[in-house]
Amino acid sequence: MVEVRHRYATVQGHRVFYREAGAGEAPALVLLHGFPSSSRMFRRLVPALADRFRVIAPDHLGFGNSDAPPAEAFPYTFDSLADITEELLAQLDAARYALYVQDYGAPIGWRLALRSPEAVTAIVTQNGNAYEDGFVPEFWDPVWAYSENPGPETEPPVRAALSLDAIRWQYLHGVDRPELVDPDTWAVDHREVNRPGNDLVQLSLLRDYASNRSLYPRLHAYFRERQVPLLAVWGANDEIFGPDGARAFARDLPDAEIRLVPGGGHFLLESHLDTVAGYMRGFLTTVGSTV
Repeated sequence: MVEVRHRYATVQGHRVFYREAGAGEAPALVLLHGFPSSSRMFRRLVPALADRFRVIAPDHLGFGNSDAPPAEAFPYTFDSLADITEELLAQLDAARYALYVQDYGAPIGWRLALRSPEAVTAIVTQNGNAYEDGFVPEFWDPVWAYSENPGPETEPPVRAALSLDAIRWQYLHGVDRPELVDPDTWAVDHREVNRPGNDLVQLSLLRDYASNRSLYPRLHAYFRERQVPLLAVWGANDEIFGPDGARAFARDLPDAEIRLVPGGGHFLLESHLDTVAGYMRGFLTTVGSTV
């Protein structure tokens, strides 16, 4: 039985929770979660990969078991969340690592790669965009409108993303076998993002999401110059980040491995864990000389 260690570190005066498993001397694999989840989304992936890797999965500030300082006390932007993650990895002596990013984890991971390109040995992106391709308009148009002009007219459609029905939808849409998805996932996420004051935290991050798009040209240049090994494993039925978002990586990384998983949605690990873990093992073995 694999031991998963549940730990805390103090970063910039904030208590940051992370899950860790595997030998300390093994190659590091950092898992960065998305909205509205936490490192809990990796609860089964961490032990599945810990035989080969030192797996580190933090909760971003405002999520899961990490501190959630009020929005007026912490600047909730993707730059700031990347700062916290970068400092946490430095404390943990993870100087080189492979990245797994999903949803919000992607723009955090992209910032880490741009700041320290020599640190990132390989990337697995699971429904985590790096291109304009794949943004499903029905989901994203209200977010762009809110980012451009936050106010009483644009906030309600975005605030609706914090509702139980919307979070349940994130887990179940496009999934061919919804009975495999644990209902605790959306119940826990809904409870945590709706803690007192956390609605303003989440609205801050939704408002800041548009800032990630301006990062894309630099990111594409990084891909072209570094040719970092990349696996895009994607729930083919995701109605948030559509499959064109996965295919787009091949433009700048012609050797990228693109895997569209039929019957998978946004939270692919809930319904297709073995498929994702299998692709990851194959990919990371193939690029093992650089990891």
